[in-house]
Amino acid sequence: MNQSKEIPAFEFDEASDLPMWVQLRNRIAYLIASGYYKPGEKLPTVRKYAADLRIAYNTVSKAYMGLERDGYVTTVRGSGVFVNDEGVSPKLAPEIDALVESFVKGCLEEGMAYDDIPKLVSSCVRRMKEGHEKEER
Repeated sequence: MNQSKEIPAFEFDEASDLPMWVQLRNRIAYLIASGYYKPGEKLPTVRKYAADLRIAYNTVSKAYMGLERDGYVTTVRGSGVFVNDEGVSPKLAPEIDALVESFVKGCLEEGMAYDDIPKLVSSCVRRMKEGHEKEER
């Protein structure tokens, strides 16, 4: 049987205007985007999430439906819910694409060559990862 990971601790923001299912959906989307849950990995069952977080089954079910609608996961009837392979949610793809295009145009306007832009991005990502890793220690 395919065992899923521990469910990370999560505190709902009682003062938030967002319903609990939206907060949970956003949290799981973050866990997918950050790599905690890997592409192809099976998510914990709705019952396990509900029990571990001490919330209603329907709250988790609704969050999972939202994740599926937004392209983060796929439900395989009788097998579970699995993280999709895409790196970016299909729902966010147009916004991300527009952001990247704007960034590239800005770099070109500053006089950079097309070939130098990926090097700049790689260097920036490396610096940010190193900074994040130092913060975690």
